[in-house]
Amino acid sequence: MEARAVFLNGPEDLHLDTLALKAPGAGDLVVDIAHSGISTGTEKLFWSGRMPPFPGMGYPLVPGYEAAGEVVEAAPGTGFKPGDHVFVPGADCFNGAFGLFGGASARLVTKADRVTRIDPVLGAEGALLALAATARHAMAGLDKAVPDLIVGHGVLGRLLARLTIAAGAPAPTVWETQADRRTGATGYQVIAPEDDTRRDYGAIYDASGNSAILNDLVGRIRKGGEIVLAGFYPDALSFAFPPAFMKEARFRVAAEWARDDLTATAALVNSGALSLEGLITHRASARQAPDAYRTAFEDSGCLKMILDWEDAA
Repeated sequence: MEARAVFLNGPEDLHLDTLALKAPGAGDLVVDIAHSGISTGTEKLFWSGRMPPFPGMGYPLVPGYEAAGEVVEAAPGTGFKPGDHVFVPGADCFNGAFGLFGGASARLVTKADRVTRIDPVLGAEGALLALAATARHAMAGLDKAVPDLIVGHGVLGRLLARLTIAAGAPAPTVWETQADRRTGATGYQVIAPEDDTRRDYGAIYDASGNSAILNDLVGRIRKGGEIVLAGFYPDALSFAFPPAFMKEARFRVAAEWARDDLTATAALVNSGALSLEGLITHRASARQAPDAYRTAFEDSGCLKMILDWEDAA
């Protein structure tokens, strides 16, 4: 089998290509992808060449870990059948390209235990499940406090705010430095950091990826407060020790989602408890991938770019 896929040959060297797919085996699904998302975090680092050493990385690669589509082949015993709609968090199914992510393709071969059923009515919003699961992973579990301050009103920041409200917790405050990103909030307030005088936050979630922000955040927590690093940081993180010492500050790193996060998040979305509406601001045909990636990474008004694969042949 072959498929049209986004091919990242090196930093800022990206085009649409035709790649051979590995043959499906026991426990595998073949999924035709309708929509895939472009990550402005980790994918941008690969695109720009700023990604720190990471297991399984290398060029050339197929980017993308946000894909939604329809099962067209299912091995016996997988529990899936043709016609099922699923979210696929990428796939390592390409000959001649790394599949560290591997979701930006018109067709994928993947293990059935990696995919998650989604409601077909979600359409392109189904590709957002990974970000929603990432937000859920940062908040869920023992001894984790929901945020009362979120830094960054991108897609991840918005999902963190929506999940906080869905959990029945008080609405968080959200910081956003870019004025054009302060819109779109429902049930919570988005303000510029300099307009916030509060300095007793219990849990601050940073979704900005700004490695220079820690000292400011330490000054905003109460004694014993927690700072959760929910973004991805290419640069070394540092902070002044004396203020953190006086605050007895706690730092926590939130990693990527686990399987149960995808399942739980899909249930929240399917039940209507969590909305994914209003997060996709840009869409483009996969045939326009080079321009779409540049827009996703360089246009501050682009919250989430979705590639449409149905006419990519």
